[in-house]
Amino acid sequence: MELLRFTTAGSVDDGKSTLIGRLLYDSKSIFEDQLEAVKRASIQRGNEYINLALLTDGLRAEREQGITIDVAYRYFATPKRKFIIADTPGHVQYTRNMVTGASTANAALILIDARNGVTEQTCRHSYISTLLQIPHIVICINKMDLVNYSQERYEEIKAQFNEFSQKISVHDYRFVPISALHGDNVVDESNNMPWYNEGTLLQVLETLPINHDYNLDDARFPVQYVIRPISEEFHDYRGYAGRVDGGVFAKGDKIIVLPEGYRSVIKSVDAHEGSVTEAFPPMSVTLQLEDDVDVSRGDMIVKEDNLPQVSQDITMMICWMNPRPMQINGKYALKHTTRDVRCLIKEVHYKVNVNNLEKMEEDKEVHMNEIASVSIRTTKPLFFDSYSRNRRTGALVLIDEGTNETVGVGMIE
Repeated sequence: MELLRFTTAGSVDDGKSTLIGRLLYDSKSIFEDQLEAVKRASIQRGNEYINLALLTDGLRAEREQGITIDVAYRYFATPKRKFIIADTPGHVQYTRNMVTGASTANAALILIDARNGVTEQTCRHSYISTLLQIPHIVICINKMDLVNYSQERYEEIKAQFNEFSQKISVHDYRFVPISALHGDNVVDESNNMPWYNEGTLLQVLETLPINHDYNLDDARFPVQYVIRPISEEFHDYRGYAGRVDGGVFAKGDKIIVLPEGYRSVIKSVDAHEGSVTEAFPPMSVTLQLEDDVDVSRGDMIVKEDNLPQVSQDITMMICWMNPRPMQINGKYALKHTTRDVRCLIKEVHYKVNVNNLEKMEEDKEVHMNEIASVSIRTTKPLFFDSYSRNRRTGALVLIDEGTNETVGVGMIE
């Protein structure tokens, strides 16, 4: 069964947590004891209805303030698909949390309050979604009950977003008018909006075409571990375990091992259940090679006719995630696929004002939750593709060596 990962985004009080609670409730994906606990908590808080947002707001501060602070993950399934939901915060000071939740998503649900229309937060979250190359965006125009389920208001907001979308590279986006509070067009079709007939939100999520969300052209296999079992059954076995981050690998393929450049041929592709004919993203497999070459963790196996870029000088967009500002000429640990190196921040080219997408070339000091274009130099070469081409081999993480904290996430340009 296919797995779809999606994230939610929107301004504070746009109803993100309520929408996820409604999805879980109407799709019969919560247990009775969970529902009873939410009912009791709703009564204690003096709510006039069952507050489904409590299903996802787990921190005490979230429940007290009625907002989302940390990323909350929830899981459910229908007969057609499995789903992993990342409920991300709406506040600007939690931009880093949104980036974390959206980094692996196939789709982003961007909520818009029907009363307010497209706001700065809508633009910010849309820009971040496109920066992270999320393939599919679903614009959920929520709280339609508060505008009397007006088709005219729905069309106005569509026009507003369509105008803004010209400024960013949104390839696949669609609109769904909903009321998360009352369940209109979330799981069940709404009797209040007979003018809309393009499917409920759940139907859209079940039918999003995600087969081509992975790069199947560029074969990339970062090696995580070398398997050498000491047993009579597998006396001479030597396999290289990892996850396929791009392309297709099959028995007989001619490959090159980076960085050394050793050439060989794939002897077999082994999965948990035994040998398979081919491996593709995001499968985790073990490759055996015909030749006994020196391969270790951090190396990358690629096809000989399709090589990635190899360089120590990288230009990337970075989201800074630490309270301490970025240090020009500062040294950081860097993690890229399975490769660990160190790097130096060489230059900040500009920062991005995520509210209006303007480039700020004068202000070079990068603080927490800010996004900037920077150049770095690494101690060893990286094997990479641009992030727009491959979200796996185009992403990296910067780590403070003193505290071991993740301080930044980068998207290679």
